Amino acid sequence: SLSLHRAYLRSPLGLLRLGQLALGAAFWVTVAAHKYEGAAHFALFAAVLAWLLTLALFGLSLLGRWALVPWLGSRWLLTNLVHDLALGVGLYAAATGIMGYKAGRKSYCSLPGYSQRCLYSAYLSASVCGGIAACLYLFSGLYCLSRRCRDQRDII
Repeated sequence: SLSLHRAYLRSPLGLLRLGQLALGAAFWVTVAAHKYEGAAHFALFAAVLAWLLTLALFGLSLLGRWALVPWLGSRWLLTNLVHDLALGVGLYAAATGIMGYKAGRKSYCSLPGYSQRCLYSAYLSASVCGGIAACLYLFSGLYCLSRRCRDQRDII
């Protein structure tokens, strides 16, 4: 039977995962809802990939079913650590840099009297969401690393 692992949901890692999912969704929905071109395609790909992997980790951890994942289930804390520091921080930092650069290139359109559609606020808000999400991934990676250094094998 499936039951929720409530201790995980109340743990620092569970709360950080919820924040990562919320900010990640805000990032890619903001980008996808507006016209984007060029490197923003990679930023959207990176954000959706990291978000989907985080959703999978969160779902397996919340249900307590990480043992069902071959090879990674026995190393779940290490899996979370690598996901957070390598994928989460790396992909969101790259996506944030891209969207910040694109926001800087569109900053002229926020001037009064500019009549064309302005993407500056969309790119800037996506960049802010991505930066905060990257920080949350860093915090959860450091949390997993501290548990690993204390010879703890579980995520809670």
